[in-house]
Amino acid sequence: MSAMSGLAALLEARISTRAFRDTPVSQKTVEDLLNLARQAPSGGNLQPWRVHVVSGTARQAVIDAVQAVQQEHPLGEPDPEYRIYPKPLAEPWRTRRYECGETVYAAAGIAREDKMGRLVHVAGNFQFWNAPVGLFIGLHKDMEPGQWSDLGMFIQTFLLAATEAGLGTCAQEAWSIYPRTVKTAIGMPEDHTLFCGIALGHADLNADVNQARTSRAGLDEIAVFDGF
Repeated sequence: MSAMSGLAALLEARISTRAFRDTPVSQKTVEDLLNLARQAPSGGNLQPWRVHVVSGTARQAVIDAVQAVQQEHPLGEPDPEYRIYPKPLAEPWRTRRYECGETVYAAAGIAREDKMGRLVHVAGNFQFWNAPVGLFIGLHKDMEPGQWSDLGMFIQTFLLAATEAGLGTCAQEAWSIYPRTVKTAIGMPEDHTLFCGIALGHADLNADVNQARTSRAGLDEIAVFDGF
């Protein structure tokens, strides 16, 4: 029961942190978290994940490279490696995504009519929300949907391990709209797909945006029980 209580607390505590302090995070700390994350399950034990970790000048190099490309491609590079959301995005998923955005903007104090404010906020993705460490997660292009599922379990395990260590995280698919630029900057092989980035650091607990809490669908919407 105590183990379940501890896990429940971690699941409740984990959020997408969008404001960080500049307190450093050591390489040893990141290694410890990744050592926990690599215990995540994967079909056939393929362990398909590939991780690139950046801090200091390496982190800034990625930020600078993407900012340079954004001048010409503000909405992302042509021909992305994968589509983040279906197009069109049907219900109920469209409403869930809309409500998520409105919750975050409201917490950050950005009005619906403040278009520039919203654009500036979104641009924070490409600064890792000021987190001192960034991770980029990819997998080989030969991998199939089953291995993408494995990647999700690896990422969730990492996020929970970081939460237990008192650190904030934000999984960021936003980086995937600049795959060629990011992969060149970090040295990820071309035969790998860049899935997402992860911002890692000490959360700014006083930042209004970190008070945002998104809702979750009820069991009646996501589960069917039979035979009980």
